[in-house]
Amino acid sequence: MNPFTENSISLLSSFQNWKQLYPKPYNKYEVDPYTKARIILMNGTEFEANWFSHNFARHTTNDDLRRELAITRSIEKQQQIKISLLKPENESILEHTISYEQLAVDLTAELAKRESDCYVKKALDFALLEDFDHLYRYSNLLELEQKMHAEKLVGKYTEIMPGRPTISHHRFNKDNVKRNIDSKCADKQTVLNTMIITAAEQQTMNYYMNVTNLANSDLSRKLYMEIAQVEEEHVTQYESLMDSGATWLEMLLWHEYNECYLYWSCFVTETNPYVKALWEEHLDMEIAHLKKACELLEKYENKNWQEVIPDGEFPAPISLHENIEYVRDVLGTTVQFTALLDDYVNINELPSDANFFQYQNIINPTIEIVPSHIVIDTHIRKYGKDYRFEVAPNPIRELRSRTCDNTTVGRKPNITDSTDFFCNKSKPNY
Repeated sequence: MNPFTENSISLLSSFQNWKQLYPKPYNKYEVDPYTKARIILMNGTEFEANWFSHNFARHTTNDDLRRELAITRSIEKQQQIKISLLKPENESILEHTISYEQLAVDLTAELAKRESDCYVKKALDFALLEDFDHLYRYSNLLELEQKMHAEKLVGKYTEIMPGRPTISHHRFNKDNVKRNIDSKCADKQTVLNTMIITAAEQQTMNYYMNVTNLANSDLSRKLYMEIAQVEEEHVTQYESLMDSGATWLEMLLWHEYNECYLYWSCFVTETNPYVKALWEEHLDMEIAHLKKACELLEKYENKNWQEVIPDGEFPAPISLHENIEYVRDVLGTTVQFTALLDDYVNINELPSDANFFQYQNIINPTIEIVPSHIVIDTHIRKYGKDYRFEVAPNPIRELRSRTCDNTTVGRKPNITDSTDFFCNKSKPNY
């Protein structure tokens, strides 16, 4: 599909009244896990588009342009609130969090598996192991506080077991800044991947920051507090990959194209008829937004859309599905890596005075105060072991114990072996 050549509705017809804007929430007992994940993905995508537009408006003095941005932005805010209200009122913050982390794991894996840029793929694989561990920590908290098994919420599509332990995720944030791509020469899928994952992680960070003080126990408040800080690191990493040299209007075009691509992807892969119709409705709106972005680009920069996106045909749709084998492969080969400036390094090779170790000593002076460790330790003391859903033993021997939470993998040198990240061209397709 090429959205640039599709007919579009008018912007004015996109506005909805209050009755139209309030959707029918999904039934949390019946909904497919990936329908929930797509809802979270598109909520984050609309937030990113809206916030980009706000920042654009704050960096231009052209009032006519700001008025044009305001019109589209208000429609996208309606889209976002409608998507967010698909979540039912009887689904707890913590239940919803499990879906956030399943999305983080399976979306990141999906993007990594189709990424041709080895550097960008490395960033995806690196953070993948951290979101994977967050799913494990929140799942243990879910059983502790709601006596609920997260494997039911993820449909057993995603394993729940330790990844790179969350205590090891805390890095001096300057080590999370990476080299940016150039959208003028990068593969179209790479440009889209950097935008998609940035929006998704930013939405996760926002959610955790907003619900931390709403959580109903000290234990859960502390866990959200810790993981929200890791999500800040992930947003720093992913946003630094995006093309920072493009103009505001070029990036506006990319944002609208990306939204069209994701709504189309959701539409062709959705299994829930009601939600599928909503994706189609929003795709029609986004094609109109894309046409407006083309108009603004031509008016203010004298460029046509082909100068920014030469080929308007969409890549294959983003599909959310199980990635158990892929996650295990990444875990088995890279768990002992951390970030170092614009690259990644095996912690066994870090000098003792590295920023990573200094920051770890500041924020984790003792493991007894680290919330992500406390959650697992509390679960083990209550139930005799941690909570997991595994199809086989953890590929890292040091992470297999169910009666002791490992706080050294990925944090201390020479704890386990890791080889290196792998490019797609060096591995068969999954």
